[in-house]
Amino acid sequence: MDDEQSRRQGVALAAAAFLMWGVLPIYFKWLSDISSFEVVAHRALWSFLFGALLLIASGQLQRMLAVAVNPRLMAYLLLTAVLVASNWLVFVWAVGAGKILDASLGYYINPIMNMLLGYLILGEKMRPLQKLAAALVVIGVAVALAKFGAVPWVALFLAVTFGLYGLIRKQVPVDSQTGLFLETTILLPLALGYLLWLESPTSNLLANSWDINLLLVLAGPFTMVPLLLFAAGARRIQLTTLGFLQYIGPSLMFLIAVVVYGEEFTVDKGVTFGFIWAALVLVSLDAMRRHRKSA
Repeated sequence: MDDEQSRRQGVALAAAAFLMWGVLPIYFKWLSDISSFEVVAHRALWSFLFGALLLIASGQLQRMLAVAVNPRLMAYLLLTAVLVASNWLVFVWAVGAGKILDASLGYYINPIMNMLLGYLILGEKMRPLQKLAAALVVIGVAVALAKFGAVPWVALFLAVTFGLYGLIRKQVPVDSQTGLFLETTILLPLALGYLLWLESPTSNLLANSWDINLLLVLAGPFTMVPLLLFAAGARRIQLTTLGFLQYIGPSLMFLIAVVVYGEEFTVDKGVTFGFIWAALVLVSLDAMRRHRKSA
């Protein structure tokens, strides 16, 4: 396979991953009558089972076991499991509560949050345009708070938890498929305990309609498949291209929120989104300039 064909495949795979992440609000909206905690418990359960099948099919059980017996790596994965579960919980709740716009804003902020965390925790250098972009994010949130008394806490929580999740996983030499499987393994006892203890109309799969059960089971593939597509695509394309593609997800969420579910694009949201979009333009310009220099 030549480089150009590999690059095109990488773009297609990564774009498919971001498309799937972008339409996830529709899937979770279908489950909005079920408790957010219960949905997350099912997500952990079915992701574990689907991940186990993938590991067996790909012959990677030995690699997984090598990580599972390493106390240091498992300590990191315990922390990332807490972060990803809390991120899932707030995202699912936000979709059900009609706050998809806030979730979209969180994933728009995430690239800037990654830069800030790298600067503050890893000591990475920030270029002038990146610093200006980070300042615009802070100003946007501050203006919304001072002028409208609105704190976009859902967006900030999603951006911070996902940013910290990525930061920690970056330091752990574990591939994404194995890592997510072990994270769901850590969450499995809590998920099973919650589902077995909970007495809700949908906690007993034998009493559910087939369509509800199908939606719950699909939480596994809908969690693992985009991650695998993303990992496969990221290996084939440059980070600059990947950086542009990542805006597909929050942009789709934004359109779904406004066009499909009619969420109100209020003035305070408009101010915050405006500053965030301006920051992302600066980050994109910086990435393009850096790419041209390296080329």
